[in-house]
Amino acid sequence: MKRGEFIKRQENFVRMMGEDSIAIIANSSKKTRNRDVYFPFRSDSDFYYLTGFNEEDAIAVLAPGRQQGKYILFCQEKDPKKELWDGEMIGLEQAMNVYQADDAYPIEDIEEILPGLLENRHKLYYKMGSNQHLDQHLIDWIKLIKEKSRGEIHAPETIISTDGILHEMRLIKSASEIAKMRRAAKITANAHIRAMKACKPEMFEYELEAEILYEIKKSGAQAAAYSSIVAGGKNACVLHYVENSEKLLDGELILLDAGAEFDHYATDVTRTFPVNGKFTPEQKTLYQIVLKAQNAAIDKCQTGNYWNDPHDAAVQEISRGLLELGILKGKLEDIIENEDYRRFFMHRTGHWLGMDVHDVGEYKISDRWRLLESGMTLTIEPGIYIPCDDAKDVDKKWHGIGIRIEDDILITKSGHEVLTKGTPKTVDAIEELMAKS
Repeated sequence: MKRGEFIKRQENFVRMMGEDSIAIIANSSKKTRNRDVYFPFRSDSDFYYLTGFNEEDAIAVLAPGRQQGKYILFCQEKDPKKELWDGEMIGLEQAMNVYQADDAYPIEDIEEILPGLLENRHKLYYKMGSNQHLDQHLIDWIKLIKEKSRGEIHAPETIISTDGILHEMRLIKSASEIAKMRRAAKITANAHIRAMKACKPEMFEYELEAEILYEIKKSGAQAAAYSSIVAGGKNACVLHYVENSEKLLDGELILLDAGAEFDHYATDVTRTFPVNGKFTPEQKTLYQIVLKAQNAAIDKCQTGNYWNDPHDAAVQEISRGLLELGILKGKLEDIIENEDYRRFFMHRTGHWLGMDVHDVGEYKISDRWRLLESGMTLTIEPGIYIPCDDAKDVDKKWHGIGIRIEDDILITKSGHEVLTKGTPKTVDAIEELMAKS
């Protein structure tokens, strides 16, 4: 992504916060996995969105009207001894020359410099609770400014979360963001295709997970966007199953929920397919209901429609399908009004998608579902889950079947684009692909 896009974001943020304000945004720290081993570092999404700076423990400050420039970055100084062990550091010079900060200071100097930047600012934009160490410092600095105030100097009177501005900005994707999401979607499609081709009875769930992770890394993505769900048979009825440890049995389905993250942008895709490559009549019947529900929901992904319209469409099709099979009983309108369908379809049909898998942005504005707009990206993921232990009044031939079909959708001016359309999902396409493997 070109540096100019980050500068443009900073300018938009400053314009919305006002000249009498100051914003402080902190990056993540490295997180301990165990003892002296760390998880791979991943920048805080809000921080990276504004700065593109990908190094831990940095703090960005936006101070409109500052004579020396509005963008100040506190980060680590270059340290040859540390670089010997951990690799090249960005340092202060590159923070200004490459990342276009107006000023860059050592993170250790923040207590000397930042309190002065807070003086005579009416509003502070900062997300309290995201960095407890910095929270306490800010409280102390504001208190110090108030104590020395004699009319000429004042501390910020109001602290406002950065979420309100930043998360609305992140909700509408730019052309460069969409390009990254398309790349991530292509990688994810190849990973799911690889898993379908590799799948055989008697494999273990973790073996398919390994196929997914191999393709993701091989294709240049930084990591999986989230912990993969590889759920064979009845495990598919556990919505967030991540054990991925059991054997895949002939005649069962496998629900595979996995996606790549490419340059901080996520995909989220689920496919359900037969372990042996051939759907049974019962599996096919339920699968077609879910697929019909997904197609109906995707059709509602249009500018001017409400966020909840896709969910309502999916609920209608799943409720009708389960009623026709006798799994649900009563009148269709009563099943929907009373939410009886939630026994077998208990989650929402989608969520925002972007830098985070469950991305930021409000779903309602003034207590009303918000309208879909061009540039929004979301998932569409209806499902049917019929657990063995909680469906004694349902014919046993349906027991233990869990199905979810999930795609990533971009809202466009003329309708929508299915970013993950390269991942097979019709019964014929899946069976044909698996038969060739």
